Amino acid sequence: VNQTFHAYTEQDIRLVRQVTTQCAIAIRQARLYQSAQAQVEELERLNRLKDDFLSTISHELRTPLASIRVATQMLEITFQQLAITDERANRYLNILKQESVQEITLINDLLDLQHLDAGTKPLELEELDLNAWLMSTIGTFEIRTETQQQQFEVSLAENLPTIVTDPPSLKRIVTELLNNACKYTPPGDRITLAIALQDDHLYLQFQNFGVQIPPDELPHIFDKFYRVTNADRWKHGGTGLGLTLTKKLVEYLGGHMKVDTPDVSTRFRIWLPLCPPNGTLKKAVSEVNCPTA
Repeated sequence: VNQTFHAYTEQDIRLVRQVTTQCAIAIRQARLYQSAQAQVEELERLNRLKDDFLSTISHELRTPLASIRVATQMLEITFQQLAITDERANRYLNILKQESVQEITLINDLLDLQHLDAGTKPLELEELDLNAWLMSTIGTFEIRTETQQQQFEVSLAENLPTIVTDPPSLKRIVTELLNNACKYTPPGDRITLAIALQDDHLYLQFQNFGVQIPPDELPHIFDKFYRVTNADRWKHGGTGLGLTLTKKLVEYLGGHMKVDTPDVSTRFRIWLPLCPPNGTLKKAVSEVNCPTA
């Protein structure tokens, strides 16, 4: 039998080595990809378990907490009827009231976040006269800022149009940001609210002076349960969910939100479409004239 032998050249050997190296790299990358995918799937599973757990706990706690709140209100009425003026008893009752309200707020915030994340929060849109609506919304903050020796300034652009929005969501946005400003503004400094039209959007600007969020904390202020360290001067407390909810509500209404810290202040800016997309109007106002952004 005749056999022909072929001597591999140096170039052949280099080529085989390159192919072998590339194959080894491809195999290693495939294994790394599979490992990364498994980790991602596990993290997603754990995240779902966490959300399910929070949702279950929130629903289970809502009923007993509501009962505790009602019982506290009945105790307060009883104290008044019996003319109980014992300072210690009233102090304990006030603690019970404050703590139950805080826990109910936490539960409601968690459930609201769940609905927003799942996209199941209904939008019930209505025509809204901004001037009249805003005056009724900010009244309590005028009293609060006066009590805390803060200056509260409101600026409304002339000829603001009637907008189409979900009033409860818009009210939550405004009250959360004003509440946040009241908590962190030193006595003697200003809180400003400005509303105008900008690029066919409703523009809202909330700014409080005398305090700045540290630059390293700015990227985290919209995270769940995140609170700026040592910033609550009056120890009002909170759930750490207010800004998270605010940002999600703004996005749910089709808008976007930014935060910055110019000139020793904290400024939140919001742009909302004059009519949120993909909303279903209430039957009573199904014939609204919805502006096009």
